[in-house]
Order: sequence, then C-alpha cells, then structure tokens
Amino acid sequence: MNASHRSFGARLAEFREQRFGLFIHWGLYALAARHEWVKQRERLTDERYRVYFEQFAPDLFDPDAWAEAAGDAGMRYMVLTTKHHDGFCLWDSALTDYCVTGTPYGKDLVGPIVSAFRAKGLGVGFYHSLIDWHHPDFPIDGLHPAYAEGVSNEGRDITKYADYLHGQVEELLTRYGPIDTMWFDFSYSARRRGGKLTPGGKGRADWRSEELVALVRRLQPGALINDRLEVPGDFVTPEQYQPAGPVGEVWEACQTLNGSWGYDRDNLDWKPVDLLVRMLVDTVSKDGNLLLNVGPNGRGEFEPGALATLRGIGEWMRLHGRSIYGAGPSAYQAPPDCRYTQAGDRLYVHLFSWPYRHLHLPGLAGRVRYAQLLNDASEIRTLIPDPSVDSGHTRLSALPDGTLTLQLPVRRPDVAVPVIELFL
Repeated sequence: MNASHRSFGARLAEFREQRFGLFIHWGLYALAARHEWVKQRERLTDERYRVYFEQFAPDLFDPDAWAEAAGDAGMRYMVLTTKHHDGFCLWDSALTDYCVTGTPYGKDLVGPIVSAFRAKGLGVGFYHSLIDWHHPDFPIDGLHPAYAEGVSNEGRDITKYADYLHGQVEELLTRYGPIDTMWFDFSYSARRRGGKLTPGGKGRADWRSEELVALVRRLQPGALINDRLEVPGDFVTPEQYQPAGPVGEVWEACQTLNGSWGYDRDNLDWKPVDLLVRMLVDTVSKDGNLLLNVGPNGRGEFEPGALATLRGIGEWMRLHGRSIYGAGPSAYQAPPDCRYTQAGDRLYVHLFSWPYRHLHLPGLAGRVRYAQLLNDASEIRTLIPDPSVDSGHTRLSALPDGTLTLQLPVRRPDVAVPVIELFL
C-alpha cells in the first residue's frame, strides 16, 4: 500500500518489521573524497568549494545497481540525502541554482533513485539537512565554514531561509510520489563543545519545526518523521553508537561502514561483516532498526569495499533473515555472548561466541519442542541434565532449575553469526 494511502499506524508497524535499511550520503563532497563535512573541517570558501560543483559529472551512476546491492544485502528500505549541510541539492529545485541541473551532469538524480528502489520493492525515505552553508540568508554560526573568518551576518535573515527550507521540503514531497520517511538533520540550539553553547546554534524556532511537521503530515500523512527538529518525532536516531539496552521508543540506529558518511577515499577503517551483523542483531534484540550507510564516489558508484561488505551481509541475511524481519526482543534472558530475537513462537539464539559442546539457556526447560541451526536446518539436540545421574567424570555440573541445555557440534558453522532456531 502506498504511504499516502495507508494509516500512520500501518506505516509505523511496517517500519518496525523492516528492521534493516540503507542510508545514502551523496553530494559534491564525494569529489573531495575527504568526508562529507570537508567544507567545514577545512574552512573552504564558497569559491574554493565551487570547483566540485563545476566538476560533478557522475558518468557511472546506475541507480538500479544501487537498489540491487541494497536488496541483495537484505535491506528493506533506503534513505537518500537530498541535500546535505553544504546546501547542494540532488534534484532540480525551482528555489535555487545550486542543484544538480547546474552541474555538468545536468539531470535530476532523486527521481531515478526513487524509481529504482521502488522497482526493487524497497521503501523510500528522504534525508534533508536543516543546515545550509551555501544559502545567503542562513546566518553564520559556530558550525559554519565561514565562522572563523569573521564574516558578517549583516543582511542574513533566518525567516527567509526557513521559507526556503519549507519550500524545498514541499517540492520533495509533491514530486516523487509516496515517501515513507522524512529524516531531518539537525538542531543544535543547545549543543555544547568544551562546556560552551555553539555560537549562533539553531533549532526549533529557527526551522519553525511545528509548521514543518504540519507540512509533512499534510502532504504525506503516512510518512514517519525523525527526532531532530527539537519537537517530538516518530522515532529516535542514535548515531554511531549502539544503545546499551532497550530504548523505550521506536528507534533506528544510523551507522557507517568506516566512520565516514560521505565517500572518503583514504579512510580504510572498515567494519568487518561479522561485526556489522552483530550490530544488526543487537539492534533488533533491543527492538530497533539499523540504517547502514554507503557513500557513493564521484563517478556514482559504490566502491568495491562497500559492495563486498553488502554482499557478505546479504549472504548471512539470505540464511538468517527470518530471525530479523518481523522479529523483536524476547522476554527470555539470553546467556552471555548471545542475543535473543523472537517472532511468535520462534526464539532465535544468536551466538556471538561459540561455546564448546553445550549452551545453557535459563528458564527454557520444558518450553522448547524442537531446535535447529538456522543456516542448514540441522537438528540441535536438547537435554535437561539430571544431577542425580553420575556417569563418571563427564557429567555436567549442577545447573539452576529450569535450565535447558543445547548440545552443539564442536565445529562452528561457517557463517558470520551462528543462529539456533527454537520452536517454543
């Protein structure tokens, strides 16, 4: 059902079942290849940064390949950066010339990406920066590239900028059909560094956040809105960390492959596949979603390392997807180095480490009718040790009442994270 024709509750339920999505950070910064905040980090002037605008020509851009890579990785939706903090727009905005149609590429990028992902059956969301380091009415503040240069704010009007911001959101939500998510980034009126507030920090009043939310609700009533407008959102967005326990709200962790959101050529700090799978499992066990980022390069391709990582995750998801999609936390307490997810009467034991021969599950004695390895459906035998039976030096020591013991093979399955499926 299209986002614009379904209830908000149905959309929220769908979001919680999807569990795994693709974040795409793409813009002029892909040419610099030194992080998406390169303009701010290196205090680049508009003139210096314009070289990337004049050179932007992604001749290898293939949105179908992007969608295929996401689908093969087991992702169920994507969120695309329509505009990042540098102000550059990936669509033909009527409100600015600082958009893709003014570059050598000269064509809309958002439409083809949306179409490709929809054709693959994946959900579509838009990231949109509340910040704009290029717009002449956006007041210079402590995060702005020009702040250290002492550039005056004379003539800059945040009210006019907010009109521009709302106008661009209206363009995005009326041109591309049903949109599942509006992912705004970010408010910083109370942001502190070194114990001091960020000079000129902006937030709810500057963006006219209540009005912006009302605009989204009117144009796309089925769309979810994140939590970065300084007003309550539909889900919260922990970034670059994993919550220690259940969050108590609908949530989506956003994570990178290597610490950078945009393409960063020399950043080789790649997370291995097994770590990313553990992060996904950990997220679902705490009732969250994982939004995993890829930054395409300046020619419009996912780099080989990103593709290899997505393929590795996809191989695990092909075999273990039912422990993720539509699954969530369990009321049972998992043993150390394990995570539980549960879907109905199936409990999934994700083993972050592989024990020798036996795995002891508290509180599950008499509650499991069958157990198997999920990767190949091979049976895992269960037992409830009787401490009164002494078979010599090989009997299990006494275990707490209610403990179920699984008898594991010595050899660990050759998968990123082994999973045992318990039929309760």
